[in-house]
Amino acid sequence: MKTLVACLLLGALSQSAWALDAADQQRLNGIQQSWAHIQYELPEGQREAAFEKLATEATNFTHQRQSVAEAWIWSGIVTSSWAGAQGGLGALSKVKDAKADLEKALALDPKALQGSAYTSLGALYDRVPGWPIGFGDSDKADQLLEVALRLNPNGIDPLYFWGDHLYRQKRYAEARTALQKALQAAPRPGRETADAGRRKEIETLLVDVNKKLD
Repeated sequence: MKTLVACLLLGALSQSAWALDAADQQRLNGIQQSWAHIQYELPEGQREAAFEKLATEATNFTHQRQSVAEAWIWSGIVTSSWAGAQGGLGALSKVKDAKADLEKALALDPKALQGSAYTSLGALYDRVPGWPIGFGDSDKADQLLEVALRLNPNGIDPLYFWGDHLYRQKRYAEARTALQKALQAAPRPGRETADAGRRKEIETLLVDVNKKLD
């Protein structure tokens, strides 16, 4: 898997990804803000329908701007969130679609959004059931999340998902260190809702981690 990740990284760096223009950036910002609102501010029972609508918007973005890695990243994030809101075996097809979107983003530009495709793909491998139900694989998750941290070592998202991965692996002391560092991450302009929601998730997970270390 390390060889695969390295090949993806080096191969994509030799390509010239389609840079975001002002209209693309505005569209991306809108999807990011809508995702944060749905994920962290809507009641749980309203999220599935809201994510379904946002997934249509994100998919249209990828169809219209097929060479923009950032569009594929957010299509993958929204689709995986939609799957999470739906739950159950019926969500597996959406998770597979999200995986394909994130892999497409890696092929275009692995450094887009500070390596967010690695973060999101690693989280999928960590949380999706393994064979024969799904494609989950903790070793692949470990490798992808390590790449994400190399690209964005102080980012709140890669540190959170790395800490969550360590917790799942019962590496509690290391998990606490990662999560405490995540809480120190610099604010992201325009991502205030996402940052606040992520910090609450980190604090909740830290409670569980600390219980294991007491």
